Order: sequence, then C-alpha cells, then structure tokens
Amino acid sequence: MEWWILGGVVALYVAYIIYNYLTQRKASKVLTEAEFIAGYRKGQLIDVREDNEFKAGHILGARNLPMSMFRRTMTSLRKDMPVYLYCQNQIKSSRAASMLYKAGFKEIYQLQGGFKLWTGKIKK
Repeated sequence: MEWWILGGVVALYVAYIIYNYLTQRKASKVLTEAEFIAGYRKGQLIDVREDNEFKAGHILGARNLPMSMFRRTMTSLRKDMPVYLYCQNQIKSSRAASMLYKAGFKEIYQLQGGFKLWTGKIKK
C-alpha cells in the first residue's frame, strides 16, 4: 500500500514540473545572444538578479528589478512594450517571465543561458 502512495506523490511531482515547464515556455521566447542584442534596445531590458550581482556587472542599459522584490516592482513595467529579461543562468528570468505573463504582458523575451554566457558589452 505504501508504494501506491509513494508512486502517487512522485506522479504529482512530475506533473507539477511538466506544468511549470510548459507554462514558462508559453510565457516567453528564449533568444540567442544575437537575437537578444538585436531587440532589447526597442524594449525594456530587465536584470532580475539581486542588487549585489547587478552592481558587480550588468548589460549596458539594463534596469535592476531583483527577483526578491519582483512581484512588487513589476508594476513599473509597461505592458505595451517588449520586456527583455535576464538573470545569471536563466532560472530567475523564467520565473519572472511567468509572473509577467500571468499579469497580462504579451511580448516577453529571455536571454538564453543568462548573463554567465553573455559576451556583449557590460557596465561594472
């Protein structure tokens, strides 16, 4: 009987992971660095890393809205303009994209691989 319970819990967990993955894929488009560079000047460039990470170096022109305060600060973003998100490795930016999507944002883009793979200009 215990195996049935354990199997049910595992199945629910796997379903939850799949649901989150599909929701995040639907919420935003992941762009290569070249695609990201080609578009981010036409939109809102948002770094969702924490303040200390942002101060250590960020993409030139980025605005810092740390993930720890994102739910409150995302109201400062315009829904009529594209949003370009990045974090260190694309985990936090995926969560931010989901939040924006649920809030009614339509054009949401993420930097593939995050800031750790960025080779473009940065500001320190």
